[in-house]
Formats: sequence, C-alpha cells, structure tokens
Amino acid sequence: MNKPLAGIKVIDLTHMLSGPYCGMILADLGAETIKVEPLSGEGTRKLLATDPENSLDGMGAYFITLNRNKKSVCIDLKTPEGLDIFYDLVKSADVVVNNFGAGVPSRLKIDYEHLKAVNPRIITCSITGFGNNGPNFKRPAFDQVAQATGGGMSITGTDPQNPVRAGIPIGDLGGGMFAVMGIQAALLEREKSGEGQDVDISMLDCQISLLNYMATMYFLSGKDPFPIGNSHFVHVPYDTFKTADGFIVIAVITDNFWQNLKEVVHAPELDLPEFDTQPGRWAKKDFIIDTLNNILQAQPSDYWIEKLEAARIPCAPVNKFSQALSDEQVLHRNMVVDLSSADGNITKGPGNPIKFSRSDEESFSAAPRVGEHTDEVLQELAGLSPEALAALREKRVVG
Repeated sequence: MNKPLAGIKVIDLTHMLSGPYCGMILADLGAETIKVEPLSGEGTRKLLATDPENSLDGMGAYFITLNRNKKSVCIDLKTPEGLDIFYDLVKSADVVVNNFGAGVPSRLKIDYEHLKAVNPRIITCSITGFGNNGPNFKRPAFDQVAQATGGGMSITGTDPQNPVRAGIPIGDLGGGMFAVMGIQAALLEREKSGEGQDVDISMLDCQISLLNYMATMYFLSGKDPFPIGNSHFVHVPYDTFKTADGFIVIAVITDNFWQNLKEVVHAPELDLPEFDTQPGRWAKKDFIIDTLNNILQAQPSDYWIEKLEAARIPCAPVNKFSQALSDEQVLHRNMVVDLSSADGNITKGPGNPIKFSRSDEESFSAAPRVGEHTDEVLQELAGLSPEALAALREKRVVG
C-alpha cells in the first residue's frame, strides 16, 4: 500500500461525527482502522438509514462517508471476556481513539492508564467537548455547543441579536481534525521516546484556537467583535454581491485591485480620487457596496467571473453543492470519489484533501457491515480460533 500511514493500526471506538471523522482521515491516509462497535452496531449507523433520498442499501450518508476504509469488529466491552479480547487487540495496536463523554473511558477501563499497562507504546486520543480536566470538563457537548461556547457564533451572520452557527459542523469537524494532528505528532514523538501517551482534544479548545488573530484583536482592543455578514472589517469592497442569476464574491484587498475593478464595472460614480485608497473606500463603504450591487445584478455570474478573473481580481461564484461538486478544479484534484456500499452499489462523496508527491495512492473501500470483520480481525490479531469465536458469539461477547 502506497499510503503514508500504512502499517499503523488504529482502534476506532468512536461514534457520531467528531471521532469518526478523525478515524476516517487516518484510514484514508492508510492506517488499518478497526472500528470496535457494540453488538447492536454504532448508533450513527441508524442516522438516515431508512431515508430513501439519503441512504444506500440500508446505510445512511453519515455512515457511508465517515466509515469508509474501516473494518468493523463487534465486542461487548462491558463484559470481562470482551474487555480481555479488546486488550489483546491493543497489544498490537498503535492508536486507540474515542469520543466518549469525559470519564467514560476510565470507567470502562479503556483509558490510557489502563491501556499503557497492556501496551506501553499505545497512543490514546479522547475527543470531548471540554477536555479531560478543568472546572466544567464533564459537561455534555455536541457541535453547536462547541460553536456557541467558543465564540464563533457571536460573529457569524449579519445581526448581533441573531447569532448563527456555521453551516458546516465546524465544532465536530474541528475536533476531528485536531485529533488527527495530535495523533500524528504523538506517533512521531514515540519514535524518539519509545513510549506512547494520551492525546486530549477538547472541541472548545479547538474553537478557541480557530479564533486566531481575532482573539488577539480582542485582547488588544478590549472590544467584542460583532457579525458583519460577508463583508470585511478592513477591506472594501470585500463582500457577496447579487448577480442576475446568483451570487459572487469580490475581494479587493489592495488598491491595485480597486483600479482593475473600476475598469471592469465602468461606473463613473466610483471613479473618484478619494476611493483610490482604503481609508476613502472604508468611509463610503455602504455607497460602494450598494453601487456595485446595482451594477452586478445586470449580468449573470459567469459573465462577471470571466471579466473579473481576466483582470486578476480575487473573485468566485457562491456555489451550491451541485456546482461545487462538479467544479473542474475539484474534480481534477480527485475531491469527488466513488463510495460503495457493502453490497457493491455506488454513490459519491468527498475525497481526501491531503495530497502527496510520492505516497499518492488514493482508495476508498466500503463502510463495513456490523461486525463484518470480527472473525478476521480476532483470529489474526487476538489469536482466537473459530471454535472460540463461536462460543463467544453464543454468549454474546462478540458479534
């Protein structure tokens, strides 16, 4: 396998979105990712599973996407025998990742303190709402809770009185992405120390990190920022504009871009010396935006994009999913790929955005059926015989 994480074994105990997204990225990068589920299957299997528009062969869009390239093993971790089998898997694993509530891994005896006794090189990663310590770390959290607590919702939208969450579940997805970074860093560190460690990912921490320079602006000014829609707090014009058949964005971040824009739109009322520099444009921001909106509505988006790109002005159409997922650049980068069901039927989904010059293999196997790989994995990695597996299955320890 020509993938960068080939040879790395990951045990994926995750559910819903943040954890499975982390596991998906690791699996896409080549890690052998073994999804350990309860005998009834991970709860996300049921999401959209019976929706005729958003399922394939009884598997919903969530599960099809988030669990590609993974194997499924069903073990009841609440039984002593099931826990022993899990420990046998951990002996040959590199990473164990979960997104249970804070304190649950310790209660189930699958946290780092228990697992390092089984395998001192094991790396564990927990993705939780608020981390594994602190005055409020046991609070339950989902995506919108993280977005709200982390401050991002307060600057999203157009009205300070009506905060809006991001359309993409960045609270969950951010937790998954930072977990991948932490796990990969821990794998590199293990090459030096020879020891594993725990990676503690808080969705709230991730949202605070993503505030980035805006957080520093708050500390410098002492002022809470407020939502300004699609405009910018420095650059003008930098906004979304209506066209005859949709919307485009224009981002004028230099005075040279402004000069080029004037030549494209041919508006005498904008050709004033005071607008040639940013302070003058900022002072008349509303006038400039309104004028451009009136002009741009006369022609369709493609007309303006062609002219703006020819003038080297940063711009883009505001694409619907149907447009974004058929964009020639997106398709060229293999960012739309075939996703199959376990029955072999095909749908499509997003590809892997991490591209390599040498370890460039990209492949996407079907999300597994419940317990599809139980026998294969437990015979190979836990050394169980077919007879032992049959007996454990009879006792409902494995499935």
